[in-house]
Amino acid sequence: MTPQDFDFLREMLKDNSGLILTEEKQYLLECRLMPVAREHGLESLTDLVRVLRDPAEKQLSAKVTEAMTINESLFFRDKTPFENFTQLMLPTLAASRAPMRKLRIWCAAASTGQEPYSLAMTLKENSGKITGWDLEIIGTDLSSDVLEKAKAGLYSQFEVQRGLPIQLLVKYFNQVGSMWQIDSSVRAMIDFRKFNLLESFASLGTFDIIFCRNVLIYFDSETKKDIFSRMARQLQPDGYLVLGAAETVIGHSADFTPAEGVRGVYVKGVKDQDEAAARPTGPATAPASAVPRPTVAVGGSN
Repeated sequence: MTPQDFDFLREMLKDNSGLILTEEKQYLLECRLMPVAREHGLESLTDLVRVLRDPAEKQLSAKVTEAMTINESLFFRDKTPFENFTQLMLPTLAASRAPMRKLRIWCAAASTGQEPYSLAMTLKENSGKITGWDLEIIGTDLSSDVLEKAKAGLYSQFEVQRGLPIQLLVKYFNQVGSMWQIDSSVRAMIDFRKFNLLESFASLGTFDIIFCRNVLIYFDSETKKDIFSRMARQLQPDGYLVLGAAETVIGHSADFTPAEGVRGVYVKGVKDQDEAAARPTGPATAPASAVPRPTVAVGGSN
């Protein structure tokens, strides 16, 4: 592949998804794009780029973008964000949302579904705090292929062994041949949608919690600033933003500040101690859902 081919792919990926492909990541092109090239009868990445240069090849361009933006996922990844969800976010919001009995969570870059399903199982495990609530988890990703896997909720033995406690496997999964499928009661809690983070967030509605982990590290500073600004508009005033361990709002957003005493969790509009003291602690307005949705009962697995 020539330097010109690499530059073309880099610009195309940035325009389509915001992904920044550095020169040391060129190896990813070979392992992720050669299968796409062969699927279309092409023998090299140079041949693939030659076809992609045709503006009419929008479907192939989308397939290449999806192949390059697929990220690894596993259940309860990094543990700490889910501990913060259980110990801080859920109790706080359960109190402030008690009059409305509604909670909306967005998992951006949901990949094959392990993160939103981990949150859904956590909600079920804490059902006593939110019995009868209207709960909605939106899981979005750019890739149609990973979303289909997420919707099916079907995982291999290797996948369920990575981060998933055995008691939750027994409680919330059913064995299907050599695979494990998460229970339909858990799958019903999540609305998986194809979505590009470069698009407007307005159609998604507002949220109490946004999980956006391990994806912004691939974007440049200007794109991060834009995404943080738009996420701030979709997050409730007393909501929470959760980022990956290698990500931060510092230097990229004045809309968020780190939550006191917890790592990777951010709150809105608190820039100093005086503002923190004045931050409202009472109930917030009810989150507006983009699409009316029936209440999902929270309890044990069927």
